Amino acid sequence: MRAMAIQYDITHTTVYRYNKPVTFGLHRVMFRPRDSHDLRVLATDLQVSPQALTRLIQDPYSNSVALVQPLGEATELRIVCSFTIEHVPPSQRDLLTLDPSAEFLPFAYSVEERLDLEHYLRPYHDDDANGTLIRWAHQFLHTDQPNSTRDVLTRMNAHIGQSFQYKARDEEGTQTPLETLALGSGSCRDYALLMMEATRRLGIATRFVSGYLYDAALDSNTTLQASGESVTGAGTTHAWLQAYLPGAGWLAFDPTNNLMGSGQLIRVGVARDPALAAPISGSWYGDAEAYEGLEATVIVKRRKG
Repeated sequence: MRAMAIQYDITHTTVYRYNKPVTFGLHRVMFRPRDSHDLRVLATDLQVSPQALTRLIQDPYSNSVALVQPLGEATELRIVCSFTIEHVPPSQRDLLTLDPSAEFLPFAYSVEERLDLEHYLRPYHDDDANGTLIRWAHQFLHTDQPNSTRDVLTRMNAHIGQSFQYKARDEEGTQTPLETLALGSGSCRDYALLMMEATRRLGIATRFVSGYLYDAALDSNTTLQASGESVTGAGTTHAWLQAYLPGAGWLAFDPTNNLMGSGQLIRVGVARDPALAAPISGSWYGDAEAYEGLEATVIVKRRKG
């Protein structure tokens, strides 16, 4: 039986502050949830201060991107995006059904799939001369029994959140997988990239996902209790990955919270690498000392009913 649709109200606010007036270049904003059979955007609103010229495009990954050109000078750039969405959580059948050819590792994609998945199969970051990353990935493989594709991914997904120290970072950029392994810590985007690059070396196509995370514990509009352990990463943009498995399609894995295919994950943008799915990027012109900082918040509330 198909799960019932859940409606959410999402508000994403980003504020850049300066101690003297500056002018702004073009800003690329990727905040709008990504429509599909399981997610529909019912209403949208974009407010920019100072006044700005805005147009919407789709990037090479079919992500919805707003190109925002603020007008005039200001000491603050405020971008507020609001959405109402309808999200259908995946069923257990969706999560558990794989094509028989992909039940165990290693498996081969069809010729047609491989042509389309090439960019998601190819590692984006180099391993070192000692093969540190591939050896790390191989620890999740059994040597004395067949390796269930789903079980290998599930073990890796759980291991990252349990074995690494989560550290939120406001600055741009993502650690390389080798840096995350060496530090033993990282943010959600670092965790996602590590698992992506590791599973690519096992022959599985993966892509980076940016989006939002629903946490019932932060929602004043619902009396629902968060199931299981509390989640990490709500209140700001979140990141995870999707693995393409024949028979199931793109399945979400969130190593930060050990979630798989969760209805709490609301995707916005996808790309082969985190650098290509930044929630917001842009430029400004003025005194080099003018910049004071950035404040970004995300509020996700479930609608009653």
